[in-house]
Amino acid sequence: MSTSPKVFVAGATGLLGRHIVSSLLDQGAAVRVLVRPGADANRRSALAALRSRGVEVTEGDVADPAEALAEAVGDADTVVSVVQGGPDVIVDGQVNLARAAAKAGARRFIPSDFAIDLTRLDDGDNVMTDWRRRAATEYADAGLEVVSVLNGAFYEVMVGFMGLIDWHRGTLSHWGDPDQPLDLTSVSDTAAYTAAVALDQQATGTLRFAGDVLSMRQFHQAVQRGSGRTLELRHLGTADDLRAEIERQAARTQNPFDYVALQYQWCMVTGKGKFAVLDNDRYPQITPTPVTDFVRATAPTS
Repeated sequence: MSTSPKVFVAGATGLLGRHIVSSLLDQGAAVRVLVRPGADANRRSALAALRSRGVEVTEGDVADPAEALAEAVGDADTVVSVVQGGPDVIVDGQVNLARAAAKAGARRFIPSDFAIDLTRLDDGDNVMTDWRRRAATEYADAGLEVVSVLNGAFYEVMVGFMGLIDWHRGTLSHWGDPDQPLDLTSVSDTAAYTAAVALDQQATGTLRFAGDVLSMRQFHQAVQRGSGRTLELRHLGTADDLRAEIERQAARTQNPFDYVALQYQWCMVTGKGKFAVLDNDRYPQITPTPVTDFVRATAPTS
């Protein structure tokens, strides 16, 4: 039976959350997860798999009253938030979760900060990192030790969500300086580092990890090597051009998710969100996957 302190995970059925739970279990941790009621068939199947590995499952939401949420946290020592959404989740929900965790007697809180270096950004640079910094200000007095895990950009986002690669047309497009280094990490490696931090009783402050540090030019080369395909590297404009495009799109919509991917790119290609140091050496047992190997395993075959 595990002697590790219990870890509570909110957002455990999402892509990153599932990997974090799996990594915690692989390291012998006792895990309790919070899941919203009314799960669909796929989620029920995932929950059944978790229960089969000894995970305690409790139903609820980060918006629940603090008393109910504290009861869900129970005897967990560390609370990991992997929730995603708008300010109602990232700010209000996480603040509520942190306060409930403190009420339950938890000692540490790992917020859903998984991103570029939000400590170096200014308000307005990126709406989602703005929300995360606002949440941090609001739960700062909750009485918890906050440990933030940053991973740069997910490989999965760079290859998919960002819209940088068009496999059909054979292009990889980018803004800004093609030689600006970027911090990149896979979801599974981010999860492994997060689990290691959650179980490391000496971990404090903000910890920064990267699976690969590549410029856009190097990323292009890594994607070509991994996929075995030739892609045209297309330059879309300068960082200033990108900022102007963000402002144009923001003026046309009330939904920041319509342009937040461009905001992330601006923070990266300007170097403003770049990590000054990495903490990979803190956990030498983790060997992150390089971009080339990730693409080799995931790129479309035709």
